[in-house]
Amino acid sequence: MTRTSLVIRLVFAICLLAASVNHVIAVVQHGVLWDYGFGSRAPLASRIYWSALTLLDPLAIVLLFVRPRAGIVLTVLIIVSDVVHNTYYVAMADLWTAPFYLSQVVFLVFVLAVAPLAWRRQAAAQQ
Repeated sequence: MTRTSLVIRLVFAICLLAASVNHVIAVVQHGVLWDYGFGSRAPLASRIYWSALTLLDPLAIVLLFVRPRAGIVLTVLIIVSDVVHNTYYVAMADLWTAPFYLSQVVFLVFVLAVAPLAWRRQAAAQQ
């Protein structure tokens, strides 16, 4: 494994760990399938998605080190789907400058920018 890939995956893992903590806190304080304050405007599918992140984020962290390429793919899928999903609610509530949303967008840009590098470096290390 190359150092570049490891450093990138460590940054991904740290960010996913922060997200995991937030999701666990939400589940502990509000229960599974919480509506994140959107009430009836948050359908069951959204509540399931948000709750699923409580498991998916830690899974991605583990995979980033046990099966790095699978972890990179899952990280990309998580952050792309999260930003797309949450953009609907951000638009609904005009929360464009909310710190949670801006941090997700920054992480999305970072992941999309460096995931290919981590992928290539990991592939090179496996040869």
